[in-house]
This record gives sequence, structure tokens and C-alpha cells, in this order.
Amino acid sequence: MKKTNYRNLFKELGYTDIQIKQKVENTFKDLFYGDENTRFYYPVGDDMGYMLDTGNIDVRTEGMSYGMMICVQLDKQEEFDRLWKWTKTYMWHREGKYTGYFAWSCNTDGTRRAQGPAPDGEEFFAMALFFASNRWGDKEEPFNYSQQAKDILKACIHNGKDGIGDPMWDSTNKLIKFVPETPFSDPSYHLPHFYELFSLWANKEDRQFWSEAVLASREYLKKTCHPVTGLAPEYAEFDGTPRKEEGHGDFYSDSYRVVANIALDYEWFREDKWAVEQCNRIQDFFIDKDTSDYHKYQVDGTPFEERALHPTGLLATLAMASLAATGENAKTFVHRFWHLPVRKGIRRYYDNCLYFFALLALSGNYKMWY
Repeated sequence: MKKTNYRNLFKELGYTDIQIKQKVENTFKDLFYGDENTRFYYPVGDDMGYMLDTGNIDVRTEGMSYGMMICVQLDKQEEFDRLWKWTKTYMWHREGKYTGYFAWSCNTDGTRRAQGPAPDGEEFFAMALFFASNRWGDKEEPFNYSQQAKDILKACIHNGKDGIGDPMWDSTNKLIKFVPETPFSDPSYHLPHFYELFSLWANKEDRQFWSEAVLASREYLKKTCHPVTGLAPEYAEFDGTPRKEEGHGDFYSDSYRVVANIALDYEWFREDKWAVEQCNRIQDFFIDKDTSDYHKYQVDGTPFEERALHPTGLLATLAMASLAATGENAKTFVHRFWHLPVRKGIRRYYDNCLYFFALLALSGNYKMWY
């Protein structure tokens, strides 16, 4: 059954339709066409554009796919097509062991900083392309959106079967990898709500795989989120335990996305009440902390002296958790987010990507387009 009603938490808490619409529209204008201290979308020529990681001065599949998702949700087809054409022109691998994947980091002129892919980009590209096909209809290549999405997902799970390269999902446990070559995961890459739709729209021979990936990811998230604090590590083993080897076994920047993904999965599919408990746990942990006092944490809640690099993004995801959370904390975080301005300056890119997803979700505008 197609979902037609999406919660508008801002409206539930008393903000008016006009206020909400203006906030969404103004935020898009600021982040895509605002001043040089705010925007991070840049048109290129007549038909391309990119999202700039302002902290690293590069273009990443993460940001490009996020930008495409934002644009399809807001019916911004011109910007969507510009981003997708830049991506296909400069990031896509036409041959070699990464055939069908996208180089995760490029310079603004399109030259590559890295050849390898980051799987969160591929899954967001595929989902945004499916939504674009359903919302706007397919056009000539590379804007035959649905076929492009199917081709990406085919590469994600079938690469490596000819002895060249590696798949992005482990074929045995159906869990997404950190990068294709690694035997561990990034909990924030787990998007079971996307896999639900991939199981409907991917190539027919791959749909069973995605149905199994849905269940595998939901169970994995239960293992990797701490049972008391709700905090998840940036990288984790396939059994869910934090992976310490690369120095990313704690709750830090990547981790912020985990609870946002859990909450959106709950909003879209309502499959597991555990999501409610999880969102309540992490809001309980942060309710007495101000953004100025956010730190890096061990998953048990022990703080490091190191401060959060992206406090705006963290508050945004905590507010997005209110899609599933209950009680006064859920309301408090939505109000806090409403009054939170977008971040400006060098570190604005990642914070404001998460900010925009929270804004879409809390206003009822992060939808499944059938």
C-alpha cells in the first residue's frame, strides 16, 4: 500500500503552514543560492553543478547524492539533472575493477582525488534516481533515471563475480560494507527503508536480495546501537561491535546519521517498535546537553575532551529522531531544531546536509515517490 500521509511535526507543535513552507523554501535558497559563507551548491556551465564539501574543498559522492535527494523531494529537476550529469561525467567508472561505481572524491574541476567508491553514495544515488523516475518520468540517457538506478544496484551486489573488483554488500550476511574491499561496516550506511523500495524496483533477479538486506540491516542496527545510550560507532564489525582499528569505533560525525535513518525507516514503514525505544534512548542521553557542549563519545556515553566537529548536524539528527521518539523530549528537540540557524563558514557542508534532511522529514516533505 502506498503511503500518502507523512507526519508534519512542526505543524503538530503549533507552527503554521506558512511558517513551515517559508522555512523550507528559504533554507533551500540559502544553501543552494545564498552568499558565499552559506551556499555549497555551484552550477557549472549550462547543464552541470556540484555540491562542495567546504571543509575539505572537494566534491564527494555523499554530497552529490544528498543534493539529488533534496532536489527530488522539493521538485527541483533542473538542479537534480545538473548534479547527476556532473556525477556521471566525472565520478562514474566506465571500466576497471570499480566499473559501475563512482569515485568518492573529486576536485571541483572533475579530476579525481580518489578512485575508490563509498557505498553510501551509491545507495543514495539509486534511491534519488528511482524517485526522480517516479516523479518526473524517464528521459534520454543519462536521465533515464530508473535504468540508471537499476544499473547502480546491479553493480553493488554483482561486482566481483567475474573475479574483478568487489561487491558493496556482503553476499553472505547481506550487510553493506564500509568500502567494497573491507570486511566491516559503517552503521550510518544502513538504510533498510531504501532497501524496502529497492526490493520493489531493482532488477527482478535482485529483489530477493534486497528483501533479505532489509531484515539484515534492521537486526544489525539493534546490535550496534548501545542498549543504554543509543549511541552507535562510526565503523563496526559485522557483529555490530565497534571497530577500533581505524580510530572510528566511537560516536562521532558519521554516527550522527544512524538515528536519523532509524527514525525515517520507522516513519515510512512502521515495522519495528524498537525504533521508538532507540530514539527515546538517544534523546534521553542528549536532553541535558547544549550544542555548545557536544563532544565525541564512547558508545557507552563516556565523553572525550574532543568537541563535536558538527554540532548543528548532531542536533538536526536528534530532532529527526522525534519521528519515532515519544514524550516531552521529542517535542523539545523539534523546538530546538526549529530555532537553530543553518551553519555558516568552513564546516557548513556536512552540518547543513543533515540539517536539510531533518527539515524535510520534520515538515512531512521527505517522501517515498511511487
